[in-house]
Amino acid sequence: MPKKLKIAIIAPPWLSLYPGCYYGIENVVHHLATNLTTEGHHVELFSVSGTTTKVSKLHWYHKEDQYQHIHRPWYEVVTIIVSHVLYALNVIREEGDFDIIHDHNSFMGPAMMAYAQTGLPPILHTLHEPFTDKRTIASGIPDNKLMFEQFKKLRHLYFNGVSKSQLSAAPDGLRPHIKGVVYNGVNLDEYTYSADKEDYFLIVARISANKGQGTAARAANELGARLKMAGTVGAQIATPERLMEELSNPNTQFMNDPDFRYFKEEIAPYLVKDRIEYLGTVSGRQKQKLFEKAKAFVFPIDWEEPFGMAVIDALASGTPVVGYNRGALPEIIEHGVNGFIAKNYAEFKQYMNRVDEIDPAVCRESVKQRFSTEILTQNYMKLYTDIIKRYGKFRAKNLVKLNLNPRLSHNYHYRRALPELMPRPASKHYIQKRLSL
Repeated sequence: MPKKLKIAIIAPPWLSLYPGCYYGIENVVHHLATNLTTEGHHVELFSVSGTTTKVSKLHWYHKEDQYQHIHRPWYEVVTIIVSHVLYALNVIREEGDFDIIHDHNSFMGPAMMAYAQTGLPPILHTLHEPFTDKRTIASGIPDNKLMFEQFKKLRHLYFNGVSKSQLSAAPDGLRPHIKGVVYNGVNLDEYTYSADKEDYFLIVARISANKGQGTAARAANELGARLKMAGTVGAQIATPERLMEELSNPNTQFMNDPDFRYFKEEIAPYLVKDRIEYLGTVSGRQKQKLFEKAKAFVFPIDWEEPFGMAVIDALASGTPVVGYNRGALPEIIEHGVNGFIAKNYAEFKQYMNRVDEIDPAVCRESVKQRFSTEILTQNYMKLYTDIIKRYGKFRAKNLVKLNLNPRLSHNYHYRRALPELMPRPASKHYIQKRLSL
């Protein structure tokens, strides 16, 4: 019988986790923690107050979701994620008997853990964000690969990606620490399958040029098709009424927001009542029904999307996907089987007219076979087991070396490394005894 593990999972501090939560990272973490706990592992989850995920033990430092601050300047919000991660590491170090840490805090998580490993178990960080490329750097976004390159000499800090496409852009210094790909997954029980479709296309995503709503609106206009669009515009606009109000206001405060300008210039000209519509943000049953009744989900993205949870939402509902050949989409969509992959705008329009060729049952089955939370949990357990095994071999090997060289007890690096090399939990008496050799 496989050993039951004690696992620390550090979720982001922005949103609470709960059954049915529809946020991308939070949804994945919720189901992973739930499944691991159900399998008998001891899971301690670090999140925010309001989280109701059923785990062995729940920790939180912030008393409420911090999403209201997420778009504020970095120097105003960095203390939120720093305090969240530091609190988690302090608890983990104090308990002293965790087998592994699984972190989901983009950028700041691994950066903080990189040189805080003494007294900690091995660490797995899931890469949820893309690596920068020439295009994003040219747009003024700083090169995030400069940070990841600096992990090259560290021990016991490992990474996994959520798609092969994402990892293809990883810097060379990070590659030795990458343990592979674990695709995101969804709980099929939370989706209602329907083969009975209505006559509209759907796109659900934050309004952005990267997501391609303007392309979808233009195509629907030229085809005379119905299109429903849902998602926030910028950080604050979440309803059609508010958006229309700001669009008609020549002095709107949002004119400097690139997402607002994108909607105004590339989407608004195509809006037609009851045909090409903006619905605002959607959640719960409203969102589920949109997915299950859409004739197809359209995804003409204009960036290298690391995964794309909305694509899985659609497939789980029995809804085929038509999208551009970008990012991870070719790893999720099998062309002509559960959707279509377009190389350009002309093909995209062509495939929108062919969605009736796709069997909704095959769409649903593709998620069951490759993107369920059960498969996600199994794949993470394989990574945990491999990392813990590697870490155990490292400690055993180095303890032997240290025992053969007792004079090293006065060496600074020996004294610093000793707690990390000890079979955990290591009592203070045992550590003092070793240091006195």
